[in-house]
Amino acid sequence: MLRNRVIVLFAICSTSAFAQWLNYSVPGTPRTRDGKPNLSAPAPRALNGKPDLSGVWHVQPTGMAEMKRLFGDRADATDVPGMELDTISKYGINILQDFKAEEWPIRPAAAQIMRGRTGADFPSTHCLPLGVPLASLLSEPIKIVQSPKLIAILYEADDKHRQIYTDGRVLPKQFDQPAWLGYSVGRWERDTLVVDSVGFNEDFWLDRRGLPHTEQLHTIERFTRTNKNTIDYKLTIDDPGAYEKPFDGGFTLRYNENQELFEYVCQQNDQAPELMVGEKSSVNRSSAIAP
Repeated sequence: MLRNRVIVLFAICSTSAFAQWLNYSVPGTPRTRDGKPNLSAPAPRALNGKPDLSGVWHVQPTGMAEMKRLFGDRADATDVPGMELDTISKYGINILQDFKAEEWPIRPAAAQIMRGRTGADFPSTHCLPLGVPLASLLSEPIKIVQSPKLIAILYEADDKHRQIYTDGRVLPKQFDQPAWLGYSVGRWERDTLVVDSVGFNEDFWLDRRGLPHTEQLHTIERFTRTNKNTIDYKLTIDDPGAYEKPFDGGFTLRYNENQELFEYVCQQNDQAPELMVGEKSSVNRSSAIAP
């Protein structure tokens, strides 16, 4: 019997991705005369002079009208409590959304894998983690913690964490244990953090439609904090096992002032459908999107 997923997120009071937990005022935040955060202020700087990417971030969501224009009735399947349609990015559903169908660089074998996948196969349905970049494209925010030699990304989705080594090391040449979030090293090119990642397993999807990849996947990410409120994120996907050539994408991350991550717990139940579990303060963040 297919196991159904039950998501439990413990919060004090929230009903959407934009009503996150304790309304704590972050010290040092530039403010306007009326006391509101000045989100157009320059990007803050770390002690080493580099832009400080620290904070809670959420993908710039795609508006409801645009989502329904792009995906029609299929888009309605995303509109569940805690994952309303207007809290996710269109690239979470289709990372190749900006490409014409005839321009997709996908190899025939990879296209066949994608066509054979259904919503019931989605890894999160079986309490398996999301990967890069999908974990940053849905309702759940991320938190970046920056230090000079290591940058950590905490994902509300799956309670996962990712380490980006900025201590000068290079990528290993082989991996005995390919991982969901890979192995990442970073370097600064002026004010942009450039992250090279390899060592991925083949078990996660690149988007909710089921776009596949192989263990040859190599991602290059560029994080540029243009002001207090904005990270401009660019992504290159290079996987000769699944694609004819590398392809690029990108999206915007917005700063979530005074917000923190929820605890995310995924449970499997042989009988119950996806449910909101716990007290009224709990939020169900199901990732069930019809392919």
